[in-house]
Amino acid sequence: MAILWGGLAQVVHIAMLLAAAPLLTGLVRWLKARMMGRRGPHPLQPMRDLLKLLRKRPVLADNASAVSRAAPYLAAGAALAAAALVPSFARGMAFAPLADLILVAGLLALGRVAMALAGMDVGTPFGGLGAAREMSFAALAEPALIVAALTLAILAGTTNLDAIGAAFRDGGLGLRVSLGLALVALLAVAVAENARIPVDNPATHLELTMVHEAMILEASGRHLALWEFAAMLRLLLWLMLLAAIFLPFGQAAAGSAPHHWPLGLLAFAAKIGGLALALAAFESAIAKMRVFRVPEFLGAALLLGLLGAVLLFVSTRLT
Repeated sequence: MAILWGGLAQVVHIAMLLAAAPLLTGLVRWLKARMMGRRGPHPLQPMRDLLKLLRKRPVLADNASAVSRAAPYLAAGAALAAAALVPSFARGMAFAPLADLILVAGLLALGRVAMALAGMDVGTPFGGLGAAREMSFAALAEPALIVAALTLAILAGTTNLDAIGAAFRDGGLGLRVSLGLALVALLAVAVAENARIPVDNPATHLELTMVHEAMILEASGRHLALWEFAAMLRLLLWLMLLAAIFLPFGQAAAGSAPHHWPLGLLAFAAKIGGLALALAAFESAIAKMRVFRVPEFLGAALLLGLLGAVLLFVSTRLT
């Protein structure tokens, strides 16, 4: 029976992802607008835009290859697969044994490579510029993520997200400086991965500062809908990841029956809503940095993550 409930919880989790990703993006936009004194778009507007774009046929350049046709589906599929691995309202879902932080990082890297290839496929200057910037940022963001995962693995003894959350929830890890450094590194990587302020501005189309938008300027129709949906899924994934690791409370127990899920769903909604509010407040209070300062920002995140891992390793060796 536990296997049945785990499979059903996984299905509910994936269905919730499909609905919550556009809603989260709309909520962040609405909160930012309200904090700036504007009315802002309705939180459901991103979902309406996706449905409108999905009904339109994409227009491709004459020299576009199969890469431009396949990349949006690959990026959206990789983002959905990675988000499906991150626990949300319940533990012990069907994909829990596969919910490895390194695997999630690999799926995110796969989506990033697909976007970079799509940006370079047609040969436009902006596409190549955005792809070059994206991959140069990834050269620092991915090691920072791996180092933070190493810190968590040393503490919890595994990189499985369910097991890491259980270790935090039981309180056996306590408060450590290395955990704070890993959290700061993950927050910096999350900002860079989602092209958020101060690394990038998802609402801008200024040529000299674009990173994410530069790679999908040629996309249209359902291809553009897939790119946008992949970006929405990545934002939800990172908030879920932070909540699953550092706020692993309120989740239904593994193998629990469906009548235990509503409390977990409410706790999950509260955590994601709180993180969305914090993100909107942060982006409303800070300006975008110059693109040439981004490597310094990510380099600092990498050094902080590495420092946390070294401190933890030295302390464990001494004890």
